[in-house]
Amino acid sequence: MFSHVHLGANDVERARKFYDALMATLGCEPGVYDAERNRYFYNHNGAMLIVGEPLDGKEATPGNGMTIGFTVEDEAMGHKWYEAACANGGTGIEEAPGVRTKAVGELFVAYVRDPDGNKLCALKIMG
Repeated sequence: MFSHVHLGANDVERARKFYDALMATLGCEPGVYDAERNRYFYNHNGAMLIVGEPLDGKEATPGNGMTIGFTVEDEAMGHKWYEAACANGGTGIEEAPGVRTKAVGELFVAYVRDPDGNKLCALKIMG
């Protein structure tokens, strides 16, 4: 449904280190640098994540109520994603990673905030 997401970063190299590690757990190559706009592009499975300075030149801030979700293949990949996030400047938030029963069924979820405060989620629909 979505073609891409752009996340603002105040320290682009710190963000690159975080997202290179996080995206590697999903099988994605390291980000490709765009020197003109000081940002990195991550292409994976037909979608693109862009991480860099906001185009308006203002400070990057996380959106209130916004979450960016990343599909994981299974619980093991979700745990690796979470561990990579926490080991590279991210912060685990909400409950520990695991399976939750929600109105839509069973879901594996893991939530973190990236170094700039953006809320991210690893998700696997279990059934």
